[in-house]
Amino acid sequence: MTKASHGSARDEVLARIRAARPTEPVPVPREYRTAPVTGTRDDAQSGRDRVELLIDRLVDYRATVRRCEPDGVADALAELLGEVPTVVVPEGVPAGWLSTYPGGIRRDGDPDPLTVADLDAPGLAVLTGCAVAIAETGTLILDGGPDQGRRLLTLVPDHHVCVVRTDQVAGGLPEALARLADPTRPLTLVSGPSATSDIELDRVEGVHGPRRLEVLIVGG
Repeated sequence: MTKASHGSARDEVLARIRAARPTEPVPVPREYRTAPVTGTRDDAQSGRDRVELLIDRLVDYRATVRRCEPDGVADALAELLGEVPTVVVPEGVPAGWLSTYPGGIRRDGDPDPLTVADLDAPGLAVLTGCAVAIAETGTLILDGGPDQGRRLLTLVPDHHVCVVRTDQVAGGLPEALARLADPTRPLTLVSGPSATSDIELDRVEGVHGPRRLEVLIVGG
């Protein structure tokens, strides 16, 4: 095929695409469910049931899950991170979370942002909060809030510890997105430790993110 004939074929294909496009805006239906329907089983599955479902999904994804009351966060984290020599935290992580942790603490941006090399150091863990969690899919959503920080913080280290309050647990994805302050911000969705499989289904963890995920559920 000559260059001229190739160009003619391309022009013809593009012309057909333009001709097939609608000339007026196409209405997009928005009637999908955004919250549990009152009186249904989904509506009854709220509060404690949603938290239990989230835990079940996270464990199924090979994450480690622990629960504590609000006044026990520091001790629970100190136990989870007991063998970790250094923990990285975003600027907005409450100081009280690590008040009993005996290791070193590096706060991102104090005074400078941490580099990829800093975050890839052996034995290092990162501690964050989350924006919202989805019970149905066992997913944690991070939106770069003050207690979550830059996406780099949770994609490079091999060990991620995430604190989730029970009032942050939504039933499904539409409900979770509706809770976000700004759903147009870059989001990181975490469903268990990072993992992938080849064509023979051999699972490999830690390829695109942390190999180890630990979740602390705070609240009754």
